[in-house]
Amino acid sequence: MKAQNPNDPPDDIQARLDRLEALHRIARRVYSTLDQHESLQILLEEVVRLTGAHSGSICLINPTSGFLEIEATRGLPGSARQLRLRLGEGITGEVARSGRSLRIDDVSRDRRYVALRDGVGSEMAVPLRVDQEVRGVVNVDSDRTYAFSQGQQALLEELATLAAPAIRNTWLYESARQRARLLESLLKVGQLINSTLSVDDALTVITREARVLMRAKMCSLMMVDASGEWLDLRAHDGAGDAYASKPRVSMSESVVGIVARRRKPLQVENVQVSGRYQNVGVARREGLVSLLSVPLLFSGKAIGALNIYSGQPHIFSDEEVRTLATYAELSALALEKARLYDRIVSVEETLRQSERLSTLGLLAAEIAHEIRNPLTVMKMLHHSLNLHFAPDDPRQTDVRIMGEKMDHLNRIVDRVLDVARGAEPRFEEVNVNQVLDDLLLLTRVKLRSSSIELLRELDPELPPLMADATQLEQAFLNLTLNAVEAMPKGGRLGIRSRALPLRRQGPTTHVLVRFRDSGSGMTREQAQNAFSSLLQSSKPRGNGLGMAIVARVVEIHRGKARVRSRPGHGTTISLVFPITH
Repeated sequence: MKAQNPNDPPDDIQARLDRLEALHRIARRVYSTLDQHESLQILLEEVVRLTGAHSGSICLINPTSGFLEIEATRGLPGSARQLRLRLGEGITGEVARSGRSLRIDDVSRDRRYVALRDGVGSEMAVPLRVDQEVRGVVNVDSDRTYAFSQGQQALLEELATLAAPAIRNTWLYESARQRARLLESLLKVGQLINSTLSVDDALTVITREARVLMRAKMCSLMMVDASGEWLDLRAHDGAGDAYASKPRVSMSESVVGIVARRRKPLQVENVQVSGRYQNVGVARREGLVSLLSVPLLFSGKAIGALNIYSGQPHIFSDEEVRTLATYAELSALALEKARLYDRIVSVEETLRQSERLSTLGLLAAEIAHEIRNPLTVMKMLHHSLNLHFAPDDPRQTDVRIMGEKMDHLNRIVDRVLDVARGAEPRFEEVNVNQVLDDLLLLTRVKLRSSSIELLRELDPELPPLMADATQLEQAFLNLTLNAVEAMPKGGRLGIRSRALPLRRQGPTTHVLVRFRDSGSGMTREQAQNAFSSLLQSSKPRGNGLGMAIVARVVEIHRGKARVRSRPGHGTTISLVFPITH
């Protein structure tokens, strides 16, 4: 038979009034804050004070792991917060499992008791229900045996019931606050990684910001190689030499490979003891414990995996998994954008090489023309001299060799001109606006990186032009790149197309394409000589060579070119082409 508790007082009217007053006061304090930790700590302090306990704790069930974890303590050592109990383990775990209160008058006689401090004589624990579901346990301890009465147990149960809605509100608030923080972080990180242009810079930013976002010990990013059989480490943040130098991992045998193949997140509670993890030794040397790996997906295809490691055992919540998965989606887009940027840079460099080759070809043609004129004079004079010497006279051999070498030079000039002329232009109906759009697509990164604002004003009613699209694109490219070089500190470039009538109110007969920059401008002499011969250019170090190519294209298309410019006020170049030839 259970011994009578000597502390059980009569439940008189005054005691009930005192209890109601206490409940009212506690309710006001608990409901005064939306901070979860503060709310639980207020509740616990009042519980310990009202029950006369020496220590106490509030444990909550982790919805991800299912373990009971201490969220608030009073009078317990700091190490108590590391305790994790399974449901049914200890007195607290039994209350959480059964949903029924327990009052243990002498803990030394109860084998379920788990000691958190020395000298405890009795314990009382009641379930904490939120939305009719047990979500935690309120626990108090006393150094005396038989310290708690039936009335105190009822009071503790009422306090737990009274505080449940407030705790629920704090959870909802905390959850909303955490989501807001994560969304804000995702927004900032998304802007950051999308402002990064090169692939290497994007990889560095992605791993660094992911580690900060998830408050992780280390983050790594692995990419699927061209064969699709291996994952290569491309970037990491917080990793040591052991991890950075580890070998590539197999798509078919590794944990990260499973993530990439199945295109689904996967977590490992402890990689140091996991049979699925390939580099257990590396994890132990680096102090890596829990792993969350999410796939990098682009257009439904896995291009790699993003991995987060904690330094302590941790079970990642659904919210954390969703956050990292969303971050990985942004990262995959940023990586593909960076890849496209690298390709555009490569194409742009190819175009510039093509421009240089075209310039050299034009230069060679002009040199050949300049050589041909004096060479023709030399040949005419040579023949007019009518030099004839005796067959045995050495001068006869010299005259013959001179004639042969002049013929040789003439053939060389012919070949240079043939190569420089290239293929004849192919005239067909060309949408000039489309040529400009395609060109701007290739040069938009160059303009952006040079801090140049592009102003487009393309006439939607522009008629088709009989032209060679390739030559037009080459001319427009030269004008665009010249404008960029004229604005080393950034500026504005306006590109306009317009249909022009030959006379006012007349039918459309010409197409105007105008390039206007806010660059350094040119002097009157430079503007007058802008389309002059390459060999007669007054610009230093070959500046403006591309303008001769523009002049040649305009000439082939029977158009006209005009330059308006003043030093410090930019340059406007207008090209006018007839619609038909």
